[in-house]
Amino acid sequence: MAPPPPFVTLIGCFLLFILLRVPIAFAIGLASIVTIMQLGIPLTSVMNQMYASVNSFPLLAVPFFLLLGRLMNDGGITDRLLKFADASVGHIRGGLAHVNVMVSMMFASLSGSGAADTASVGAVMIPAMKKAGYPAPFSVAITAASSVLGGVIPPSILMVIYGAFGNVSIGALFLGGIVPGLMIGLSQMSYAYIVARRIGLRPEGEFSMCTLARTGLAASPPAVLPILVIGGITLGVFTATEAAAIAVGIGLILAMVFYRTITPFGLPKILSESVLAYSLPLFAVAGAGIMGWLIAYLGIAREVAEFITGVTDTRIGLMVMVGAFLLLVGTVLSPVTAVIIFLPIIQQIANFGGIDQVHMGLVACLTLTMGLITPPYGICLLIASQIGGVSMPRAFWAILPLLALVITIILLGITFPALFLAIPWTLMPEAFPGR
Repeated sequence: MAPPPPFVTLIGCFLLFILLRVPIAFAIGLASIVTIMQLGIPLTSVMNQMYASVNSFPLLAVPFFLLLGRLMNDGGITDRLLKFADASVGHIRGGLAHVNVMVSMMFASLSGSGAADTASVGAVMIPAMKKAGYPAPFSVAITAASSVLGGVIPPSILMVIYGAFGNVSIGALFLGGIVPGLMIGLSQMSYAYIVARRIGLRPEGEFSMCTLARTGLAASPPAVLPILVIGGITLGVFTATEAAAIAVGIGLILAMVFYRTITPFGLPKILSESVLAYSLPLFAVAGAGIMGWLIAYLGIAREVAEFITGVTDTRIGLMVMVGAFLLLVGTVLSPVTAVIIFLPIIQQIANFGGIDQVHMGLVACLTLTMGLITPPYGICLLIASQIGGVSMPRAFWAILPLLALVITIILLGITFPALFLAIPWTLMPEAFPGR
């Protein structure tokens, strides 16, 4: 009996390991090793590809951004952002929900991590919302849905990964994430207002300019960080990795000198836990690098691209099909893992359709971030549901309208490219040589 084609072996083994409850990072690596053995390729290629996957200077930005998020949390900066958000929008009907979304938007601009946002903001906001009369499933849903802004609003760890592995301008991706990030945040706040009216919640508190000024002053120093990161990268002063390192340095000064909420004795624990937090996605990156290389080696990217272009050859049609595919993939794989594995296919389709790589990268990142709130992966929805004491099925039903809003914004960005690309076109024209 003839052995199955290598691609069937690769996907079949991966699915088998998943069914056996093998961790995804190990399942990816083991399925790739089995396929490599079938092809007769020396196993040294496994180590070479794992090393090549993590041997990337831009990839160093990821641990720095993770550390920055941890400093924001332990340094009490998240609390200051919450107070400022409450002073800004807390007086509007559905105020706590608005505060939840607004602080997630600000937190996203500091850490770029959705899971960190869910854990830190959700621990405060979900109990407060439940106590104020918000339905528990809605409290969980709005917290999880707003946390995905960490993968959209710059600096985004997912965009760093996409740019590093796809040779796409990280600065252009960052700038392109500003408008969709704001659109998602504002649409979620609008939905929260409608829900608050429907369940009869009254406006909470009164607006005070003095309180707004006081809390804004306390929260203003961290606001320098996203401006520094985006501005420095856009002007070519430093790379994304250098920007992340400088941001961590400023974050340390804020937490240890300005706010004095982290002591020198507490810093080693923060550093060690940040290293452990980075080790898990780094291993997934290494394993995904092997599978991504195999997909390119076997010519699967070209065959899939030819199949899709055989179905439709229009720019909108191709991008919608890629988005639908990544939406499905995101339910079982983390966004970072999915990007590395399927990047050859995504970029091949973009080349066939004459689609700008930055535009395709933005759509891919936006779509994959929804995997953070869609079961069975849905890590942000899982964290929020555990905090709120809500079952995953109830939380998923509550989050569906918010998912529909994000999909609508993605479709608008596909149909009208200028919606996403106007800012990078203006500030970083060198990233679009073909325009």
